[in-house]
Amino acid sequence: MLPNPTAPAALCRERAMPFASAAEAWFWTMAALVARRDGAPLTQLRGQSPAMGAPRPPRPCDPDDVVKHLDRLYRQRRLDLSHARVLRRWGERQEAPDPHRHPGDAQLWGEALSRLLWHLQRDGIVEPGPFRVTTAATDGCRWNARR
Repeated sequence: MLPNPTAPAALCRERAMPFASAAEAWFWTMAALVARRDGAPLTQLRGQSPAMGAPRPPRPCDPDDVVKHLDRLYRQRRLDLSHARVLRRWGERQEAPDPHRHPGDAQLWGEALSRLLWHLQRDGIVEPGPFRVTTAATDGCRWNARR
């Protein structure tokens, strides 16, 4: 059976704003997972009612969708435990590793996000576009940046 394009979930996804990069999607995912661990309500996890600041746009996925892609890559042995540890560590800090101060972590971070990017773009979680990886030293470690 084909999904109903007028169903509320389908309409919500059409209005949802995809992430600009895999890193942005990962930081959002980790913030939501930390908030969930700390007992935040589901609406806050999805971004509809932020604790502070302006309302955030609805996102095209739940945090678990990004984690499922990460898990799939791990099970396919495209990522290993060291990639997951680096993603968790730096995701909780909400910053990318500096390649000058943490070259090993920066390399694993880049590998993990570059392997995750295609899956996120395919599902509409990250907006499609040219892929390129830059470093934190040049522009804050933005992934899939357009110039």
